[in-house]
Amino acid sequence: MEARGEQDGGQAGGQEGDAGQVTAQLLKERTGEFALDSILLLKLRGLGLTELGCLGDCTALEWLDLSGNALTHLAPLAGLRQLAVLNVSANRLVGLDPLASCDNLQSLNAAGNQLAGLGRLQCLAGLRRLERLRLRDPVARLTNPLCASPAYRGAVGDLLPGLKVIDGERVSGRGSDLYQLCRDLDSSLRRGGPGPGDAAPGVVQPWVEPGYWEVRAGRRGAISILDEACRQFRDALRECRELARTADETLARAERALTPRGDTPSSFVF
Repeated sequence: MEARGEQDGGQAGGQEGDAGQVTAQLLKERTGEFALDSILLLKLRGLGLTELGCLGDCTALEWLDLSGNALTHLAPLAGLRQLAVLNVSANRLVGLDPLASCDNLQSLNAAGNQLAGLGRLQCLAGLRRLERLRLRDPVARLTNPLCASPAYRGAVGDLLPGLKVIDGERVSGRGSDLYQLCRDLDSSLRRGGPGPGDAAPGVVQPWVEPGYWEVRAGRRGAISILDEACRQFRDALRECRELARTADETLARAERALTPRGDTPSSFVF
């Protein structure tokens, strides 16, 4: 691959060489790394790639963005056992089989491909760490044929019960944090019934004694502390509102700048 990279040296960034194939030269120029097995993060978005070439040599890769290309298969990714985050949205994939061996995969964005049925996701069933899966991205107007069914999210959840987020929305079943929290709370309540001095079930008890909040003589120090706490809270709230306004403006500008202008939009969500 080194010799091939030297031959392509006259072509800008190695991106125009090898007809849309990932080369060692392209990877080194994109990352500044001399050794492919030392690359941890890689963004190859919108380069017109059709072949992943030597990408499988990046064995330490943990974060990979291949969105907005023309990929039809992911074979070289089968050896990336450290890969945790992958974006392959807006490509031409009909299957995800090579990902079955990516044991560390936690987040996958495959919106905007040609995944036609639930069987195309069966290869992900053995990925115990996979928690986030995106097959549809309304903002970028990306989807898959299997998303045409209104019940597809439920079917995906049944196939991959470890998922916590599907298409950016939390799963309401076994994979959700809320479900786990409620289940643990129910278990605790069942284990510890009301004691001899406890109120009967369903009777709400106050958190503090009656009169706790009343102003009494000799509590001026407490009152001044409370006033100061209220003032600090109001200041913090005002600052949060200002930060929220600034964030909304920044996100709006970013969305306008990142909105794809070509025929094939890309998803920037992981």
